Order: sequence, then structure tokens, then C-alpha cells
Amino acid sequence: MIIGLGSDLIDIRRIERVIEEYGDRFLDRIFTAAERAKCDRRANRAASYARRFAAKEACAKALGTGFRRGVFWRDLGVVNLPSGRPTMRLTGGALRRLAEITPARMTPRLDVSLTDEPPMAQAVVIISAVPAGSG
Repeated sequence: MIIGLGSDLIDIRRIERVIEEYGDRFLDRIFTAAERAKCDRRANRAASYARRFAAKEACAKALGTGFRRGVFWRDLGVVNLPSGRPTMRLTGGALRRLAEITPARMTPRLDVSLTDEPPMAQAVVIISAVPAGSG
């Protein structure tokens, strides 16, 4: 059962300008160390950061809080499963909120879709509750 849905669209050039202006101050505030390592290896690092920025926005919307009620940017991290499929790793207030919205005897599953068509990047996050133990 779907318990949360969020989407976000962002102009890659906006992220590029913010990185140029604020550099590490911006990147450290918004992105996890794992996200930074992955994005910094990319040829078009601004697009990679923009997709992850959009995913964080989309996930905060799917949680139903936005960036309020103890949910912070770095509580939401985009990670890849061994298959390469993107998902989210939640910590802190985001993880607490996920636990609040997940029904009893269910396990949350976060599905993430990331794309870009310059100059835009987009992300969609679907939070589902699946029966515990069903993988």
C-alpha cells in the first residue's frame, strides 16, 4: 500500500550556481558524505547533485512533513542498492517520521526514480508499506 508520494523538479543550472557561490558550505549542509563522494566522481557533477537534491525534496514531501518537524536535509540520503537501483537511506527525524507513518506489522519500502533532461532534473519517491518479512 502506498503511504507517501512526492515529486520534485529542479533546474540543474540553479544547483550549479549555488555550488559556485557557496561551495562546500552548501554541499556539506545538504548532502551526505556518500552522496558527495558519488557526485564528485561524475563528469557532470551539477546534474548528479541536482537529481539528489530533487530526491530529497520529493522524499520530504512523501513523508508529509517537508523540511519541518525534525526532518533535515542530511537525514535523507540517496543510495544505490547492489543492483544499481536508487533508494533512500533515512536517519534522524526522517527515520522517526517514516516509523510514524508505517502501519503496524508492515515494513516501509522507498522507491526512487531519478532523471534529467538538461537543464532540468526530476525525482519521484514512493513510500510503500509491505507486510513485514515479504522483502
